[in-house]
Amino acid sequence: MNRILIVDDDAHIRDVLRYALNKEGFEIVEAENGQQALQRFESDPPDLVILDIMMPELDGISACRELRKTSQVPIIFLSSKDDEIDRILGLELGGDDYITKPFSPRELVARVRAVLRRVSETPADPPQSDHPLQHGRLKIDPHQFKVFWQDEEIVFTVTEFGLLRVLIQQPGRVFSREALMESAYDFNNVVSDRTIDSHMRRVRAKLDTVGANPIETVHGVGYKLGDC
Repeated sequence: MNRILIVDDDAHIRDVLRYALNKEGFEIVEAENGQQALQRFESDPPDLVILDIMMPELDGISACRELRKTSQVPIIFLSSKDDEIDRILGLELGGDDYITKPFSPRELVARVRAVLRRVSETPADPPQSDHPLQHGRLKIDPHQFKVFWQDEEIVFTVTEFGLLRVLIQQPGRVFSREALMESAYDFNNVVSDRTIDSHMRRVRAKLDTVGANPIETVHGVGYKLGDC
């Protein structure tokens, strides 16, 4: 049974989420603000966090920053604002998905299942090989869910790892955003082009911290993995 941490200052929203997720067999832990969420996370670690952005005491963005210092737990942002800046900011901080209020409980449950599926299948189900994937100085170990540039490890979220894994399987091939959605996402119809772009910016930023810049943009088409 997967444990879900619901973080929202609106008790009604928490009730709706709890009912929908309990009905599907998930165990629920709740917090009403970001500070309480960090405490709940430490005492009862969840498999996924549903995190509201606008909250008192400690907002969702700040809570996400704190969580990402020590954990790569999947995070789905929840917000009443449908602003592109908020959406991109949330994803670039390490969120795996973003849902705007009002939302369909059925859709939210589907997204939760999709993200958890990526967590469980990505490290254990490499599509072509049981061995580490390597291209030049870039190496991916699907079983250990680790990425290395030369001997230096780089930590990626589940979604970022999935995108990089797709690229390294066929270096030099240009992948359209649609192809990346289909290959790296299990529930691709809820993912937008802008979401892919936001995740790719994070992948590049993390590679840049070790002096690597192997991902190339092919304007009007998509992305490819170049020389490493």
